[in-house]
Amino acid sequence: MSPEDGLATQRHVPASEIARAARILDRGGLVAFPTETVYGLGADAHHAAAVAGVFAAKGRPADHPLIVHIRDADQMPRYARDIPPVAWRLAEHFWPGPLTLILRRAPGLPDAVTGGQDTVGLRVPAHPVALALLTAFGRGVAAPSANPFGGVSPTTAAHVVEGLGDAVDAILDGGACAVGLESTILDLSGPVPRILRPGAVAPRALAAIIGQTPAFAVTGGPRAPGRLPSHYAPATPLRLVTDADREWRHGPWPLAVIARHPPARGPVRCRWLVMPRAAGAYGRALYARLRAIDRWGCRVVLVERPPATEAWDAVCDRLERAARGDAASEAAGHRESGAPRRK
Repeated sequence: MSPEDGLATQRHVPASEIARAARILDRGGLVAFPTETVYGLGADAHHAAAVAGVFAAKGRPADHPLIVHIRDADQMPRYARDIPPVAWRLAEHFWPGPLTLILRRAPGLPDAVTGGQDTVGLRVPAHPVALALLTAFGRGVAAPSANPFGGVSPTTAAHVVEGLGDAVDAILDGGACAVGLESTILDLSGPVPRILRPGAVAPRALAAIIGQTPAFAVTGGPRAPGRLPSHYAPATPLRLVTDADREWRHGPWPLAVIARHPPARGPVRCRWLVMPRAAGAYGRALYARLRAIDRWGCRVVLVERPPATEAWDAVCDRLERAARGDAASEAAGHRESGAPRRK
């Protein structure tokens, strides 16, 4: 299986490239770097003009906050205040790893990083290249996914080039991402822990540390990445179906199918992609498969619904949002009309 199929293939990045990327961040430039989830588009979290460059490169709405990536949990007080004891326990168990904590922001962060809110998202990524960059730079790096806003997140350096091209000052190629879906976002800014976005760290794992099952906030709470009704959308219209063997026969042609099984009866007149049956492997392959389909010129991609279980929460969340249409177009409409954004 190749990296394009979603298999994690970590690559070494020379120390000289890490040092150069840290210098670029220090002077206000943009650096794309790998994490275990997806590639991020990073800027110095305290450099307002650099952060503005992230929004411009992505076409990201100004009220949509960024996650600040930090070297280790000891840096939390630089970016957050009133940190509850549970945050330290979670950091001890899950950092480095795919968990973002929403906390009360510390003074000094540009409003653009937090979307003007009194909260900030923090995480320590579990990728040696990301950690080396954060260590060399020494400060927090504000980084959303390194792709045009609303589209499919990049899981390889080639995806970053494909989506952002010359808008990035440097790209650190650390190979394909091991998780492939964005981090779990847990809100600790209120009286009750709430999951704002599902990811690889499941509710059951969080409950084991915090002593209660966190609520799942479908609406409400702080604005956080990936919560718009439409998001993660490929260029090819995506439809979720319950029976791919039946639905593909109705067209429109040409079309592609994503399912966890081969077609029940053939021959089929479409591009049929068989996905891994385990949730983690499926999530790791998903974005690369959607990008591949975009190159095929299909009129639609039919995706058979995965199981509705906790293990599949993150995959189901991304597919549901992708199926709701082109988030980038919706964002453009919002900016032109001034209408309030749905949360």
